[in-house]
Amino acid sequence: MALRDRGEAWGGRESNRGRLGRSLLLLALAAALALATAAEAGRAGPLERLPPGGEDARIAYVIDGDTVVLTSGWHVRLVQIDTPEVYGTPECYGRRASEVTKRLLPPGTLVRLYREPRTDSVDAYGRLLRYVFRVRDGLDVNVQLVRVGAAAPYFYDGRRGRYARLLIRLAWRARAHHLGLWGRCPSTPWDPDHGVSTGPP
Repeated sequence: MALRDRGEAWGGRESNRGRLGRSLLLLALAAALALATAAEAGRAGPLERLPPGGEDARIAYVIDGDTVVLTSGWHVRLVQIDTPEVYGTPECYGRRASEVTKRLLPPGTLVRLYREPRTDSVDAYGRLLRYVFRVRDGLDVNVQLVRVGAAAPYFYDGRRGRYARLLIRLAWRARAHHLGLWGRCPSTPWDPDHGVSTGPP
């Protein structure tokens, strides 16, 4: 009887260990899910150091994938990239690209803006042409959009700026892995000297 009781007690400890193991597994899965969500929002990985210079501003709202409005009223066109159209003639992945930018830059986000010396400072529509970095973690939003396939490199008038090689490398990787617009809109041509053209939604 005593041996049987010890066996039952041992079985109870095994059950407790099993419950502990399952709890640890659930915690690990929750942590992995949190990291995946953070990665898509551009918060995963070590913090990046902001480049010197630049001008601080705050996001009022996002118009579309590559255009934002600041609380100062200025419109900013993210330079050296292009996302599919949402307005006028909507394009494949246009709405999704806008959603990605809205997640990266919700209203009130503190950003730092940088000019690209090889391009104009303001475009024909009066928008500032800038790289947009998040101050809290140093994320280059222009680069991130290309990394996840929400945007393609766009070198207007063939003028390639400081991040051109990085943008091309990330875009080729996104294209090879069918990320974002490259997977959702497979007929999209590779033409970084012109705006991206993904076709109808």
